[in-house]
Amino acid sequence: MILGISGSPRKMATEHILGEALKMLEEKGFQTELFTVRAKSLSPCRHCDYCLKNKECIVKDDMHKLYPLIREAEGYVIATPVYNGSMSAQTKIVIDRTRATLAADAKALHRKPGMAIAVGGDRMGGQELALQQIHTFYILNGMIPVSGGFFGANLGATFWSHDTLEDAQKDEEGFRSLRKTTRKFAETLVWLRGAEQKEK
Repeated sequence: MILGISGSPRKMATEHILGEALKMLEEKGFQTELFTVRAKSLSPCRHCDYCLKNKECIVKDDMHKLYPLIREAEGYVIATPVYNGSMSAQTKIVIDRTRATLAADAKALHRKPGMAIAVGGDRMGGQELALQQIHTFYILNGMIPVSGGFFGANLGATFWSHDTLEDAQKDEEGFRSLRKTTRKFAETLVWLRGAEQKEK
């Protein structure tokens, strides 16, 4: 299962674009699951270390709906709106709170691929920094960050929404970057499955 996480508190461009990415993956034969932060209760990580001792998070909120999906997924697509030139606070909360998953199993994310999507109201409003922040999370946890490659999707998929769903849907360059990144991500998943079979 491929887990898509929408870090937008609104049902607008970011959640829609993530849904399009998951459809592309489903067309390639992958099962997907969408988790959105919208209408969820999510508290910031307290860094209290309760999870290190008890293997679960002390904060009982909607992250507990996400934890089993994180453990089960073989790959991740994290999509964030761009707020003040970087990822949304909600996306950061989800990333920080995975600490509880890793406290229970330090290799829960190890060698799993991840791709990133950033949707900004301006064409160059911080999308690349937001992608880098997501990739940093992947790298820190021994994951495989996947980009779309040269010429248009160097770090992942980026969209210019003009703060509307309609304009995001018309962003042809954004969709080109999404198709490129999704294709590379699917290729990485297939390659990893083959590598795992050889190891058995």
